[in-house]
Amino acid sequence: MKQAMIFAAGLGTRLKPLTDTMPKALVPVGGQPLLWHVIQKLKTAGFERIVINVHHFAQQIVDYLKANNNFDIDIRISDETEMLLETGGGIKKALPLFDSQSPILIHNVDILSNIDLTAIYDEAQQFNVDALLMVSWRKTKRYLLFDEEMILDGWTNIETGEIRSPYPALNPSELKQLAFSGIHIISPHVFPLFQEMPVRFGIIDFYLKYCHQCAFMGKEMKDLRLMDVGKIDTLSEAEQFIQAL
Repeated sequence: MKQAMIFAAGLGTRLKPLTDTMPKALVPVGGQPLLWHVIQKLKTAGFERIVINVHHFAQQIVDYLKANNNFDIDIRISDETEMLLETGGGIKKALPLFDSQSPILIHNVDILSNIDLTAIYDEAQQFNVDALLMVSWRKTKRYLLFDEEMILDGWTNIETGEIRSPYPALNPSELKQLAFSGIHIISPHVFPLFQEMPVRFGIIDFYLKYCHQCAFMGKEMKDLRLMDVGKIDTLSEAEQFIQAL
């Protein structure tokens, strides 16, 4: 079964004042909510089950899905109204809603891209990796660090000089420094490891904790076109971006 999770629980503070009255997932771009664009992309790619986590104005998302008959696919809600669990905690809580034998593609609700979701989902299984992380070269402060074979070894903040890795002698300048896209695929092999994590944690914490014992692989896309629709001033750009895609 092809299955995916959409992160839609965030407060969307960078999209205020729109998110004072609606969740980020329902902010319209090109005449349709961000959530619509991600669901359509997943549906077109053949995904049969989608789990969506909700927190901020959760009922609005539930009502929107109901009004659209769940887009005629198996859509399930992971309710985080009591507490935001961050990206890793969100996956941990949602795991019982998934088929335990199939990989999960994780997709942020505010990401628009030209990524072929079918191809990367298939690739993650062909390579038999524990996770496949879509990455690219772009200017940012925080980078994931990969060896020559594109296996994750650590993380760095180039502004503060902070390095996080299970390898004490790690030298970021000897590794590939690539930015995470917010799209990744997690293998069922590592589902049990989530039970060793706290209730609330970021997924990068998970990857850094276990990268010395699991094959977490980066997939660099040279022709990646990706837009994070996280801020008010990116909304009009996002409409043009969608038309260009």
